[in-house]
Order: sequence, then structure tokens, then C-alpha cells
Amino acid sequence: VQLQACGGGLVQAGGSLRLSCAASGRTFSDYNMGWFRQAPGKDREFVACISSSGGTTVYTASVKGRFTISGDNTKNTVYLQMNSLKPEDTAVYYCAAGNWVEVTTGRPHYWGQGTQVTVSS
Repeated sequence: VQLQACGGGLVQAGGSLRLSCAASGRTFSDYNMGWFRQAPGKDREFVACISSSGGTTVYTASVKGRFTISGDNTKNTVYLQMNSLKPEDTAVYYCAAGNWVEVTTGRPHYWGQGTQVTVSS
């Protein structure tokens, strides 16, 4: 599976961005998808994931109520809608794919390249 993420950018605090991750190479609906992020000087952390059926989503506590993960099987794409952004959300965001255990434990089988999100105060 090849993953291509895009949609990052510079936004003021309180603003919104939508990240997209297009998958190719295998049937998109076979995989659970996730978003991770890595801020400067910090370890990469889990942000959100969605099950292959789209019926289950999980979020890290710091983004609950602000971020929404969703998928479109017709476009082989997963999205991360980010609202009410804060400076501490600044990071490189990565999309990833794998089985449920892999994704929810931070060890997905497939990684996309990162997209930079910068939130100014």
C-alpha cells in the first residue's frame, strides 16, 4: 500500500485544516487507517484511527472534540478534519495503515510521508 498525505499548512490558532491521505496498491477498505504526528524534539504520537469498516474511531485525548477522522472508500482516501487548532498541534502529520492492533498501538505496517501543520499563536 502506498499512502500520500497532503493538506498541511500554516494556520492561526482557532483555525481549521483538513488533511487527506490517498491510498493505492491494495483495496483501501481492507485496512484500518490512522493519523500520527511528530512535533520537533518529541516522539511520534498517535492522533486518531478509523476501522476498515468505518464504524469505529479512536482519538487521543488532546484532540477529542476538535479533530474528526473519516474515510471515503470510493476515493481510497482518509481525512483528518482539524478544528480549533492550537499551537501545540504543530507537528508533522503522518497517515498510516495496518491491522487494528498495529494502528492502535502505534506500529502500523504502512506509513505515508508527512505533511507539516503549523499553528501560530
